[in-house]
Amino acid sequence: MQTIDLLVFPKWLVPIEPEGVALVEHALAIRDGRIVDILPAAFARQTYQPADTLELPEHALMPGLVNGHTHSAMALMRGLADDLPLMDWLNHHIWPAEAAVVSRAFCVDGVRLACAEMIRGGTTCFNDMYFFPDATAEVAAAVGLRATIGLLLIDFPTAWATDADDYIRKGLDVYEHQIRRQPLLRAAFAPHAPYTVSDAPLLKIRALATEMGLPIHMHVHETADEVNQALVGPDGRRPLARLAALDLLGPDFIAVHMTQLSDEEIADCGRLGMSIAHCPESNLKLASGIAPIAKLIAAGANVMVGTDGAASNNDLDLLAETRTAALLAKGASGDPRAVPAATALKLATLNGARALGIDNETGSLAIGKSADFIAIDLSHASTTPVYDVISTLAYAVGRDQVTDVYVAGRALMRNRQLLTLDEPAVLAKAADWRTKITAAKPSA
Repeated sequence: MQTIDLLVFPKWLVPIEPEGVALVEHALAIRDGRIVDILPAAFARQTYQPADTLELPEHALMPGLVNGHTHSAMALMRGLADDLPLMDWLNHHIWPAEAAVVSRAFCVDGVRLACAEMIRGGTTCFNDMYFFPDATAEVAAAVGLRATIGLLLIDFPTAWATDADDYIRKGLDVYEHQIRRQPLLRAAFAPHAPYTVSDAPLLKIRALATEMGLPIHMHVHETADEVNQALVGPDGRRPLARLAALDLLGPDFIAVHMTQLSDEEIADCGRLGMSIAHCPESNLKLASGIAPIAKLIAAGANVMVGTDGAASNNDLDLLAETRTAALLAKGASGDPRAVPAATALKLATLNGARALGIDNETGSLAIGKSADFIAIDLSHASTTPVYDVISTLAYAVGRDQVTDVYVAGRALMRNRQLLTLDEPAVLAKAADWRTKITAAKPSA
């Protein structure tokens, strides 16, 4: 018998690739953090001698979820300002609060809180954009989550940097001295939005992204007001047209939100091979609009799902986000076949990995890939009976049913117990920050 580290026996195994496949009574064999075999359970017991065994008789096993867009440290601002349109929310509440309290310590504690929530909900990888990316990188590496760390860029000064050149310089330093040294971390250039970053820094970002082989992650066409302000402003073009003229758009570009698109722009997204980070619950809550993801998928764009930050969502629940994305696509298109269950699960896993350039490493359960997987208990009343496990995962499961989370073969949560975070300490820090933020919050 072959010696391995872990043998997992779920009732159902949903590999995501091939799409729509669900294996029954199969096992996942893991050695040195990688998947070495997927085979019938009976053969697995005869073939492998594991150091550890995970018996999951009522569970579905699937790849870990990939959160396509987060501002993870903003978990500490959950519920700070609600029921407001985007620019009012940003200009009069979030940005003033950030100016008052955001620091490296804030980001460390906020990212820890976000990681605890994400692990409990089955997320094993997140694509982040926020201040102090060094803090995000430090926490993600310590916790054991896979992450793409956004190297933030904004024209105006903040607690993190003074101007565009300073953002770029500091981001490159974080990349060189932290991100490159951690096997689970990647980087992306993260210019905030067309209305906060001018042309010259964007041209620098394009040159650097091409040279370094890093993606670009940016809020684009989030609201009708954003597009209208661009049209009446000095540039006079829709933001996507301006970004295209700057040569930003392409397979390495991740456009977040994209609720305001013409048919021509949708076709361009597909033609250029762009990735779209769809954040339906944040967009609905801020009344920003609805991204036409059924049309984008049909056009050939790579669509993934993100939660946005907990300050605007107000959670980091990617299972719920995926269900909302699928249902919203059906309602918006008038077609119940738009984004079927298997496609919805792909948006939350493999498509996210593809957007981040790590689909050869994660996003599906396949021999040779990293052992990034989650187990979901389907014995709950809310998911019984199971006729189609893929449908159940897409439309019925709640994040409280995630029992086990592994990244690169390392258990981050087992039987609902977090293993790489001191959860009581994390929650105590969050309570302390609530007191500080409440005291410092400027009046609107």
